[in-house]
Amino acid sequence: MIIITGATGFIGSCLQAKLYALKEETIIVDWLGDQGKWRNIAKHAPDAVIAPEALDEFLKTAKNVTAVVHLGAISETTARDGDLVWQTNVDLSMKLWKWCAEHQVRFIYASSAATYGGANKASEFTDNHSIIHQLKPLNLYGWSKQVFDMQILKMVRNHQPTPPQWVGLKFFNVYGPNEYHKGKMISVVKVKFDDIVQGNAPKLFKSDQTHLADGGQARDFIWVGDVVDMILWFLENPTAISGIYNCGTGQARTYLDLAYAVCSAMNVDKTVDFIEMPEALKGQYQYFTQANMDKIRKAGYTKSFTSLEDGIGQYIHDYLRKSDSYL
Repeated sequence: MIIITGATGFIGSCLQAKLYALKEETIIVDWLGDQGKWRNIAKHAPDAVIAPEALDEFLKTAKNVTAVVHLGAISETTARDGDLVWQTNVDLSMKLWKWCAEHQVRFIYASSAATYGGANKASEFTDNHSIIHQLKPLNLYGWSKQVFDMQILKMVRNHQPTPPQWVGLKFFNVYGPNEYHKGKMISVVKVKFDDIVQGNAPKLFKSDQTHLADGGQARDFIWVGDVVDMILWFLENPTAISGIYNCGTGQARTYLDLAYAVCSAMNVDKTVDFIEMPEALKGQYQYFTQANMDKIRKAGYTKSFTSLEDGIGQYIHDYLRKSDSYL
């Protein structure tokens, strides 16, 4: 049995779909809520759904658990409630870590590329454990993920009890189906698609960096299917090396590349409107991200990653343009 927290969310529901297809027994820890998130798991229901507030009681008697995949978190980069973020992203994560260590259950959890903060060179996006303490996140969300990463590494250094396998995955910019509930945190791909559907040119933020042209901001965009494949690889390889790993493609692409790829997939002219960046994002905006994927490759992961153009084409043609856009 595999426990997945946050499994009615974006990445979690895509993982649930794959495990359902593999006929794995799964327990979801999440709220279905009243915003239609049930649709994310409608085609691949789990064996049970446990509300987060009932998790402690459930774990007291849980048996035959082979792994916990902890994806539940407050993931808004603009989150402001520090106490709630700490309770959710740090305290809950540590509770699950300690339970997995005590019961010798494998533990895979979501870290984030937001931990890299203001890094702007490819050489700075390394998942080497020795430099993680030097990272300077730009927002509360990234800081909370950084805190938990550092707590884990400290426990490992001090030879405290650990799960038999533990993996933290620093997700970069993930896009794909089942993200529709994410509001302002939805992927740029979906936002640009909506711009065009509404009869407008896709909008991008102007650059407020003198050395960077409008649309030149670049991120490591990764198709959600590739993220799921990486999680599955760890689940299928319990003896794989434990540690914190980047989860990106290793290739930064500009927002202009992305906008043009959406235009191409929708057969419209490649035109873009540039707008001012909101004040709320200034000082918290990452202008460049690119995952260094050397460590996961050395660990034995060999699958190739979906190109931005192919991923966007698949997302638009197989999901967004369908009457039922859910995975």
